[in-house]
Amino acid sequence: MNHPFEYEIIYSNRKTLAVQITPDGTVKVRAPRRCPNSTINHFLQEKQSWILKYVNKAKQNPLSEKPPLPPSERNRYIKIARDIFTQKTAYYAGIMHVTYGRISIREQKTRWGSCSSEGNLNYNWRLIFAPEEVLNYIVVHELAHRREMNHSKAFYAVIESILPEYKKAQKWLRDNGRSLWTVV
Repeated sequence: MNHPFEYEIIYSNRKTLAVQITPDGTVKVRAPRRCPNSTINHFLQEKQSWILKYVNKAKQNPLSEKPPLPPSERNRYIKIARDIFTQKTAYYAGIMHVTYGRISIREQKTRWGSCSSEGNLNYNWRLIFAPEEVLNYIVVHELAHRREMNHSKAFYAVIESILPEYKKAQKWLRDNGRSLWTVV
């Protein structure tokens, strides 16, 4: 089946299909190792309008090429992020009655945060330029994985019990998240 966009398939030990649009508008399909092409084509057909919307958006608003941050400046932002996320994580973990392991601050190109099965948390330092409610959402999202290691209805119910208006933060990230890469 032909699609109005090119894409790359990345097979791994995952259980579900996912599509990723990179900042330059490249489409990547992440698929389970033995996923048939017919299933991938059907998935892409279902997601076609969403994919085209974000591919066009990426091509209309290419990320500006800025010189890399000097290490001292980057380290300063990472320290600020570590302080913010350490405080917010401790605060929300107490409210949610969950534990967590190590907190790492990184610069991930495709993720705002992650939670390992051991409870270690990673946050993207560029989030410090997002609105406060977005930072709160990312922290609560990652801590919710301490109860549900998936993105099920039960998982989102955990988030909603803490942040009833979390969908506004999700929308902000969808609509404005790319801009965090052009701030510095």
